[in-house]
Amino acid sequence: MLAADGVRLDAVVRTDEPTTLAVAELDETGSARYRFYERATSAPGLTPEAALAVLPPAVGILHVGSLGLTLEPMATALEAVVEELGGQALVMVDPNVRPWVISDADTYRRRLRRVLARSDVVKVSEEDLAWLEPQRSAAAAARMLLQAGPRVVLLTRGPDGVQVVTGAGDVPVPAPNIEVVDTIGAGDAFSGGFLAWWRGQGLGREQLSDQDAVVEAAAFGALVAARTCERAGASPPYLHEVTPATEGADA
Repeated sequence: MLAADGVRLDAVVRTDEPTTLAVAELDETGSARYRFYERATSAPGLTPEAALAVLPPAVGILHVGSLGLTLEPMATALEAVVEELGGQALVMVDPNVRPWVISDADTYRRRLRRVLARSDVVKVSEEDLAWLEPQRSAAAAARMLLQAGPRVVLLTRGPDGVQVVTGAGDVPVPAPNIEVVDTIGAGDAFSGGFLAWWRGQGLGREQLSDQDAVVEAAAFGALVAARTCERAGASPPYLHEVTPATEGADA
């Protein structure tokens, strides 16, 4: 399926360990709660040496986050990749905090600060910020993140859309009005849509100072997330299923 969708597998690190699993349980609104089966599985076993060895010679965009910044040695591996590519590639981070998986909160927070210091864009939810900065409102906590390193913070607010936070100010981006089937994969779909639009316009990290472009990319990301929520499972749309205004973007 990956190959059929045009995903290159030359940077895959192969292992004999079983596949890491995420199990989603839905409530009556379609919102998902997750359980993970990660011990002695493939993803957490990624080492810094293996990750750095398979990096392509030229990387334009790097996206990291979630369990990747939580489970060892994978967390150290991805931090090494961010350190290697930060300042060259556009680095986007989605903490996607799963508190019940974090065994050492202080260690996790220190790593996240180091990674954010080398990042350009951070996508963060209200739930993430409630754990990371419980003493602040989501809006205040999102603005605080700008001081950590990234130039753009994308605060996702579920059906209330996205708040684009930059040094130039805050801009709300509404979410499309849809009938939700489930929310599985919505956050990753948003990030993928944002980056696909950015890449499709031929933009790089230098253009992140263009707030209008960032807002337009966020609006496309919100559309991609909405289309994902309209059908079961983590099944983001193909380019032809979204607005033709993004012609040329990779999806």
